[in-house]
Amino acid sequence: MDDTTKLPVSDTRTARITAEEALALHSEGKPGKLEIRLTKPLTTARDLSLAYSPGVAEPCLHIHRDPALAYDYTAKGNMVAVVSNGTAVLGLGNLGALAGKPVMEGKAALFKRFADVDSIDLCIDTEDTDAFINAVRYLGPSFGGINLEDIKAPECFVIEQRLRELMDIPVFHDDQHGTAIVAAAGLINACHLTGRALQDTRLVINGAGSAAIACAELVRAMGMRPENILMCDTKGVLYRGRAEGMNQWKSAYAVTTDRRTLTQALDGADAFFGLSVKGAVTEDMVRAMAPNPIIFAMANPDPEITPDVARGVRPDVIIATGRSDYPNQVNNVLGFPFIFRGALDVRASTINDAMKVAAAEALAMLAREDVPEEVAGAGGGKGLRFGPDYIIPHAFDPRLIARVSPAVARAAMETGVARKPIPDLQRYARGLAGRLDAGISALETITERLKADPRKVVFAEGEEEKVIRAAIAYRQAGYGTPVLVGREDRINATVAALGIPLPDGIEIHNARLSGSNRRYAEFLYTRKQRQGFLFRDCQRLVNQDRNAFAACMVAAGDADAMVSGITRSTGDTLENVRLAIDTSRDTVLFGLTMMLSRRSGTVLVADTAIHERPDAATLAEIARQSAAEARRLGLTPRVAFLSFSTFGDPGGTIPGSVREAVRLLDGQETDFEYDGEMAADVALSPQLRELYPFCRLTGPANVLVMPGLHAAQILTKAVPFLTSATTIGPLLVGLEKPVQIVNMGSTVNQILDMACFAAHAAIPR
Repeated sequence: MDDTTKLPVSDTRTARITAEEALALHSEGKPGKLEIRLTKPLTTARDLSLAYSPGVAEPCLHIHRDPALAYDYTAKGNMVAVVSNGTAVLGLGNLGALAGKPVMEGKAALFKRFADVDSIDLCIDTEDTDAFINAVRYLGPSFGGINLEDIKAPECFVIEQRLRELMDIPVFHDDQHGTAIVAAAGLINACHLTGRALQDTRLVINGAGSAAIACAELVRAMGMRPENILMCDTKGVLYRGRAEGMNQWKSAYAVTTDRRTLTQALDGADAFFGLSVKGAVTEDMVRAMAPNPIIFAMANPDPEITPDVARGVRPDVIIATGRSDYPNQVNNVLGFPFIFRGALDVRASTINDAMKVAAAEALAMLAREDVPEEVAGAGGGKGLRFGPDYIIPHAFDPRLIARVSPAVARAAMETGVARKPIPDLQRYARGLAGRLDAGISALETITERLKADPRKVVFAEGEEEKVIRAAIAYRQAGYGTPVLVGREDRINATVAALGIPLPDGIEIHNARLSGSNRRYAEFLYTRKQRQGFLFRDCQRLVNQDRNAFAACMVAAGDADAMVSGITRSTGDTLENVRLAIDTSRDTVLFGLTMMLSRRSGTVLVADTAIHERPDAATLAEIARQSAAEARRLGLTPRVAFLSFSTFGDPGGTIPGSVREAVRLLDGQETDFEYDGEMAADVALSPQLRELYPFCRLTGPANVLVMPGLHAAQILTKAVPFLTSATTIGPLLVGLEKPVQIVNMGSTVNQILDMACFAAHAAIPR
């Protein structure tokens, strides 16, 4: 039999993974999971001179004079070393440094994926503690932090302690503290749900290795009384006076007690942390625990007792495991990326207990909030809400970085270990969210203006769950007053099913029962009576069509803006909106899509919604209005009219209409850069434009006017799948009143974003 068939693999119910699949992932394409990418262009000889010789001499000399400048001129401040000797690889034991490398690469990949922390794995081929310490202690100039990984106990305690003493950057053994932080977060919430005070909770910990001792250390730091913690190992309870199997780290957690076995320890206990082996806890042990017992069975890959067995004897149990196929997974990825992110950003000299407690508390509080749709999309399941089966956030919750890292940074500053304090933690949190999602960064200016000048937005499809959740988020963020159009009983039933309260300040309007019903019908009748509409037709529209009702509400000035589209196509929705709201005078109606990437920044694309083959005059007006929208978004517009042709080569009818649009703008007064026709690569690359020295654009184009709807749709719909860019839109531009129409199937966040764009357009310029 081939040795590869003996590899341990996941057998979870949610995702069965075979050895062959795991090996294929690691070997296909470039072997492994990491590569190095440049952050600066090295395309010309000048670039090379600046980045290396002779230009590199300048930062070297500056750093020599002031070592702190290394954080300004090098990647040190965003670089963590993942260091291991492979003596405790996952649950596989001592595989050695080389065999542990796939895990270390994986750890580095998680740092990047979840917190945008750059990381390099360093596998040190020695089991000699002093040699290992000496190999790591001199790495400080290259890294902002050291993440120790998969090092067996008790050596891991010595290594971490010594390196913390020798180095002035954070040294963190994740196997110890990562598990402790996530478990502590779950314990906070489990105690909250069962009405317990943490300091009075009786906790039994089975296992006395690195993670177990770190758990005990952290819950003590959070206020749990030492005498309430009973720790057990394979020989039983750690009690004062015991000599067998003890060491200095175990002795620190020995207490005065007459209990000697795990069975005795669990009798009447409130909570249990298992960091031991499969099957260590029996049904009888669970029966003997206090009412509403808390069990964290964290042995991997198989827990000390499974949730179904524990609930079979104690339906009142709250249980967590280390596995993803059961609720409440204790997953270290909830901790280490965001802890290091916060520590790096304040240039912390260490990661102390206060920072760990802050991380645990931030995780606990996040689990009590409404769960984003992205979690379900990443395999988290639907219907998650705070309760016995959801006391720990899901690893794919996109809010983790903006909650945990600022909490860690704050604690570092408050305890005096931060060498570069952050003056505005709220702005820092928003920046972190945008670090992983370019759309959030693009929305920052808009949302800041909304907080200063809130707006009333109608959510036309107010009975839909996604719409309700978006409206709640809009209100809670302080953007203004949301109005839900729908039947109050239906909306309240949905809210009750979600398990999240409807905040004060959200209005519900039933179109049929609204006191404004007749006024809106008369308004429509005045507009449409000479276009074949009877009064009863207008009355029926107001009564039965929520988009017509919402549009009337905005047109009448009873609300500032509206958002719709989750249940109907853009065309159908827009048709009913335009019953009440016209296109602005001397403008055209079109769709503007934002494309956002960390490489290219924000690029606007038009028209992505309305005009199939716009003529030259329409293209010129789209360019003018797009430039104005770019300015509202804080951009200096540089408009490129795109085509398959660049300045006449090759020819064709489409390039002709684009050239005519440019000619029309040449004859008008304009306050923005524009040129065309040109291919997309020429528009976006200043280097390519060197071939066309007459081109009027002074930098990469950030507004792309497309020659037709087909090209615009193909570009904006393909980009998210082919690159890491994010798209927002199409945003409607040109209506007299602010209206945005989302795509069917949009997420809660996408609905919220479009509501913000609509509201922002209502703020006086």
